[in-house]
Amino acid sequence: MYGTMRSSEIPDYSRRHQRVGWWSLVGFLVLGFVLEALHGLKVSWYLDAGMQPRRFMWTLAHAHGTLVALVNIAFALTLRTQPCADVWVRRASPCLVSASILLPGGFFLGGVSVHGGDPNPAVIVVPLAALVLICGAVFAALALGGARGETATRAPGATPGRGTLP
Repeated sequence: MYGTMRSSEIPDYSRRHQRVGWWSLVGFLVLGFVLEALHGLKVSWYLDAGMQPRRFMWTLAHAHGTLVALVNIAFALTLRTQPCADVWVRRASPCLVSASILLPGGFFLGGVSVHGGDPNPAVIVVPLAALVLICGAVFAALALGGARGETATRAPGATPGRGTLP
């Protein structure tokens, strides 16, 4: 019923989340730099009083995008160092990747066009994305506990004392 991951499958998920995490981190760090530049250059369509929802939404996109990028990197490292039940890893992975796009994307789109102090209706994606992220975190935690005590072997190349099974 509950299987374990073959060691050849673990690096695939790990590398996927390393790539998603690091490239997302780069993207959201650049977004943070752009937001700081908009402040420094005193760009009116970003700093005017009526644009406060835009600033808030884009700051939330930057912060949440950075956080979810780090969650993906942590998940990748976890897969390389800990035994994980495959059924939960297979559920956690798409949730975490989806949350990497949907959560900051919803905030960013919410700030693209602001009307009367309200964000764009696209911000409605955020609660769904938060739920997807929470599910991904729960599935990742369950993967560590192993379903019914079943776990997988660790990634090849891991050294003893640093995440390999005896």
